[in-house]
Order: sequence, then structure tokens, then C-alpha cells
Amino acid sequence: MTDLQNTARDRLIVGLDVATRAEAEAIVGQLGETVLWYKIGYQLAYGGGLPLVGELTRAGKKVFLDLKLLDIPHTVEKGVESAIGLGAAMLTVHAYPHAMRAAVAAARGTDTTLLGVTVLTSLDEADLKEAGYALGVADLVRRRATQARDIGMGGIVSAVSEAAAMRALLGPDIAIVTPGIRPAGSAAGDQKRVATPAEALMAGASHLVVARPIIAAADPRQAAASILAEMNASGVTA
Repeated sequence: MTDLQNTARDRLIVGLDVATRAEAEAIVGQLGETVLWYKIGYQLAYGGGLPLVGELTRAGKKVFLDLKLLDIPHTVEKGVESAIGLGAAMLTVHAYPHAMRAAVAAARGTDTTLLGVTVLTSLDEADLKEAGYALGVADLVRRRATQARDIGMGGIVSAVSEAAAMRALLGPDIAIVTPGIRPAGSAAGDQKRVATPAEALMAGASHLVVARPIIAAADPRQAAASILAEMNASGVTA
């Protein structure tokens, strides 16, 4: 479990979706104290960005390490141990029961919040059917979210379109992290299930992940401040 924060700054996660550590450090420098949370995913991790986890943590920031671990249990367990050693505050694991059980065992006694990835926000019903899944998006998300809760994960990653149902199912204390967030009027990009910050908060999201609308903006700090203002205007944050 994780203690849900109630200020906009505590709930906004900026995705450092860039190729190099230098690019990421430049963005962090531009954002300054406006942003508390950062997400590091595959692109930056494989581009030499993993040391940033410790660097940002030492600077008082929080890092969501989005590696979506999935492998045999022993490998997942050791991967989680290594991620925790880096200082990750949040870590994603694909929501397969064997992987989540291994992750929970590795994280026991630490402050790292484990998140089960239910269904990627780039996928829709047609994608699941093509991949051979019998369940639709909503049913698969519900099944995986329930398993994540029962296994002891601290939260899930879910599209906003499923967040309200997940909040009702999982209760008030579990983290629900929603990617695919776009400010009102912006393009959806390659995400098929997107929402505005206000919509995400109203649906029960605990944390919102925003990347391109901030990091690709002419003024990233102003873009982040505008999103924080939109979150505050929703009336959901304190």
C-alpha cells in the first residue's frame, strides 16, 4: 500500500521520455522545484539513465521506475531488489501473478511501491483480440487489478477510462497511476485511451503521468505549472 498524497505536486509524474541522461538532466533543470516526481522508462534506462534514479532521489525528488518487469520469478525478484537499491520510489511489474508474487517478496519491508501494469493504454479491444486474449479491456483490467491487490501490490497502472471502476473495486488506499494524460485540447499521440488531468483525478487516480505535453513544450516549466493549475482547479487536490 501507499499513502495517497493530496497536493497536485505530489500527484504529477513527469515522464522523462528522452534518449540520453544529458537530455533528462536538462529537462529536470528546466522544471526546477515545480515538479517532484519523474518517470524513467525503457528509452532513458537503456540510454544510460539509471544513475539518475539515485541522483534525483538525493536531490529530494521521487522516481517512478517504469520497467514493466516480466520474467521467471527468480529474475523478477532480483530485478526488483536491484531497482530498490537504486532508490526507486515506484516500480512497475506486468500484472502476471507469478511476477507480482516474486516482486512482492523482494520488496517486503521496503518503502518502494510496486505497481501492476494491467493493460497498456496503447491497446484497445482489437489489439487484445489480435494478441489472442479472450477478455476485453475492461474485464482484463478488472481481473489483473484484483489479482494485484490480493497478491499485495501497492497499486496498479490503469487508463483513466477504467480508473473509476478500479477505485470502487480496490478501495481508497491503493495507488492508481494513470498514463495517457493530455491537457485539454492537446493531441492524443500514440495513446488510444487518453484523458485530461481533471478527468483523471475525478475518476480516482492517485498519480498522473504526463510526458510529451511537458517535455516537448517550448517552456516545460510553464507547461507543468499549467497542468498543476488544471489539477488544482478540479477541486480534487488539496
